[in-house]
Amino acid sequence: MTDNRRKLIANPQGGLMRNFVKQLKLIGRLMSDNRVSVFLKILPIASIAYLISPVDLAPGVVFPVIGALDDAAILWIGSTLFVQLCPDNVVKEHMDDLDMIAGSDDDVVDAESKDVNDK
Repeated sequence: MTDNRRKLIANPQGGLMRNFVKQLKLIGRLMSDNRVSVFLKILPIASIAYLISPVDLAPGVVFPVIGALDDAAILWIGSTLFVQLCPDNVVKEHMDDLDMIAGSDDDVVDAESKDVNDK
């Protein structure tokens, strides 16, 4: 039971936007990686194509709330499936690279400050 509770707790160093940007960077890296199947790369492209296409499964006029949520759900499902279906070693390699890059931004610089107005 403790394992399930740990999965539900958010990463204290992350946030919704940071995770979103990291996911976008991961998808971009996987899309440009030759080790990922061309057929898998269709998933994110198809998700974006659905978003911009005039065809809508649940139009906002008929279903006001669901009309907006289905676009977000398609993007989320498409990106999640894409990452899950990519080879694990390739995803891990890119995640490690992104974590290493993100770790360099979180460094604390020890410095002293000086007020310019003091004479």
